[in-house]
Amino acid sequence: MSDGQLRRHEKFRSKFLRNQRSLVVYLPPGYHDQPQQYFPVLYLHDGQNLFDGSTSFIRGQDWHVGQTADTEIQAGRVEPLVIVGIYNVGKGRIQEYTPTRVPRLGGGRADRYGKFLLEEVMPFMHREYRVDGGPSRTGIGGSSLGALVSLYIGLSRPDVFGKIAALSPSVWWNQRVIHKFAESMPVNARPRIWLDIGTREGPRIVEDVERYRDVLLHRGWQYERDLHYERAEGAEHNEAAWAQRVAPFLRFLFPAS
Repeated sequence: MSDGQLRRHEKFRSKFLRNQRSLVVYLPPGYHDQPQQYFPVLYLHDGQNLFDGSTSFIRGQDWHVGQTADTEIQAGRVEPLVIVGIYNVGKGRIQEYTPTRVPRLGGGRADRYGKFLLEEVMPFMHREYRVDGGPSRTGIGGSSLGALVSLYIGLSRPDVFGKIAALSPSVWWNQRVIHKFAESMPVNARPRIWLDIGTREGPRIVEDVERYRDVLLHRGWQYERDLHYERAEGAEHNEAAWAQRVAPFLRFLFPAS
């Protein structure tokens, strides 16, 4: 890494989920030079895939979040922010990242995972680091099921999360239950949403994500004001593809003023 720094917290325990995992915290360039300054914060799921190819699901393939954030911040395109990578727990990932249970696949612990994030991870971050509170300074994001849980928690709690990065979201889960959720939820505040999908991720997946985009537009989101939709031509469902979209989503969600 160049100027930003990574800090690792191992065996971070959750009483809600009854398990433990690592957190990796990215500190932006200048964090230590301005001891009075507080920074916006972005919570990302599947933390092992974000910063380091040696811990990633596909060996050697990670999102390069640290290097990309450094570059964008130093170029003045993205405001300095703290990024928290929350590891998944392997076999429990499907359980924690899905809002409902389905036969054979299981799932349905997203509400509990949300409590872990809101009542355990976030208070820890506010104690240990200089991160801002308030939705305009707080984001949540991920890819695949990590994007599904980001949309679910982010739209459930717009009072906490004002920014959502949903890369290749698994909107197909349980007969597109997330579509029904977005159609029926009360809209008191609209988080700013980055939504994308690659055209080589599987049959009907683009169509499903575009239907979800249309639900959001119907509920009052507006292109480029609080919703960016990207159809990534030729992109597959993997870390290498998502790495290409880190800089653009950071610019949209955390633009330098």
